[in-house]
This record gives sequence, structure tokens and C-alpha cells, in this order.
Amino acid sequence: MTWTVAIMIVIGIFFKLLMSPPNALVAWFLDKFELHQKLDSEDVTVTFNGKNLEEEEKIRFIEYFNEANFLKKHYIFPGNEKLFLHPETNVTPFVINLKKGKKDVNFFVYNPDNHVDVVKQWKKKVVSYSLRSDDLQKFNVN
Repeated sequence: MTWTVAIMIVIGIFFKLLMSPPNALVAWFLDKFELHQKLDSEDVTVTFNGKNLEEEEKIRFIEYFNEANFLKKHYIFPGNEKLFLHPETNVTPFVINLKKGKKDVNFFVYNPDNHVDVVKQWKKKVVSYSLRSDDLQKFNVN
């Protein structure tokens, strides 16, 4: 009888671990599929109008980018990627280049009137979304 209870407890603990994995594992898995990921200023280069930002400006820009609130995702139909990558607007984008291992990701950050538009490009995939950040909207390059 005691062996049956002991085996049932071991099976219960094993089942509990399978149903609720540790938080670090869950966080790692969710980060893989996160649309607006947090960036590290050491892994990126930020350019504006073809010129690299200075180190302090880059760190401040990345902090503002990481603190921005996600508003909504814009759906891109196949074949319309170029309209998002090179829109017909007079707004010059900030370009964030992320290189982590073999992974190359480009972010194009546009600052229109009341929100921030981000176009994320990696490999042949393009995703667009909007952010809300007063600091990022007011960011000026010296």
C-alpha cells in the first residue's frame, strides 16, 4: 500500500513538472517568437541618414525602443513588402542593424505624427508594427 502511494506521488510530481515548465524555459521559448524584442545596445548599430549614431545616442535610442509600448501589427500581403520597406514618405527612418551569430535583422523605425512605425526584416520575411513612445518620437540626432 505504501509503495502504491509513493509511486503515485512520484508520477504526480513528474506530471506537474511536465505541465508547468520552469519560468526560464518558458521565457526563452516566448522570446523566440516575440515580435517587438528587446535589443542590447552592444549587439546593434543604429544609423540615421547614412551616419552611425554616437555611442550615447545609440544607447539612449535603444533604451527608448525597448521601453516603447506595442500598439498593433500591420498585416503585409505577399508582394507588398517593398511598400513597407521603402514607403513613399518624406520621413527618414532610423535603421537598426542587429547581428547575433548568423542572424541578420534590420529594423526601420519611422516617426510619423502620433506613433512610431517599425518594419522588421530578416531573411526574406518582413513584418510591420506600430509602437507608442513619446521619448522615441521626440528623439533628435545632434
